[in-house]
Amino acid sequence: METVVGIFKTRADACRAAGYLKSDGIPDEHIIVLMPGASEEDLKAVPTTETEAPGVGAAIGGVVGAVLGAAGGLSLGTAAASLFVPGVGPVIAVGILGAAILGIGGAASGAVLGDSLDEGLVEGLPRDDLFVYEDALRKGRSIVIVFISEGRQAGGVRKVLDQAGAEDVDSARENWWLGLRDAEEEQYEQAGSFKQDEPNYRSGFEAALHRQTRGKAYGDVVNYLMANYPSNYNEKPFRQGYERGRSYAKSMIKSFEKSA
Repeated sequence: METVVGIFKTRADACRAAGYLKSDGIPDEHIIVLMPGASEEDLKAVPTTETEAPGVGAAIGGVVGAVLGAAGGLSLGTAAASLFVPGVGPVIAVGILGAAILGIGGAASGAVLGDSLDEGLVEGLPRDDLFVYEDALRKGRSIVIVFISEGRQAGGVRKVLDQAGAEDVDSARENWWLGLRDAEEEQYEQAGSFKQDEPNYRSGFEAALHRQTRGKAYGDVVNYLMANYPSNYNEKPFRQGYERGRSYAKSMIKSFEKSA
């Protein structure tokens, strides 16, 4: 199943876009909205169930009304979860797979998902872009992720998101890297060759931010890297980029902890 992602400057714009998509026939379970900066009052507004995992605050059968507001366009019955994401902070995830995209398993398992959930949704979660979503959430932006069923044109969904003011995830990824590039070039060990080695270096940097590799040493995930980056996983620029990516992930968590 294909996914289309839009990043919005405000919660209201993201929720409005989700409402437009629903009006266009996209079912609830095919839409995820991630919103940053939930206050303590927002989190308390999310009802919980007796069986949910401690600290997850999952809610099925209700929305966070004070957060979504009348402009949200999301009907009652939408699943919502209050989450705490390391290095990002509190997040409200609307949509039955909202917690799963951020790697919070408790809100996306057992009775929450149920037997009726299309397995294609779980398999289609765009997890490799997790670091892009985290960066957007840290900057106070909101994210809409849409699953496209077979036979529906992704271009039409993209147009709806664009008209609602979305930035596409590819542009967000490039802007994220541009914000880091000068510092990475300055510290690069192969002086004068960063421009040539940048593609492999960046590939390694991003590889260290995937869910399967996050926080793990190169040697511990070398089989995963070999399978997913067969052409460059063992090259020096890739490996140096991987180590810098690990440091970046740690620094995001430390920076958040200091500001909390």
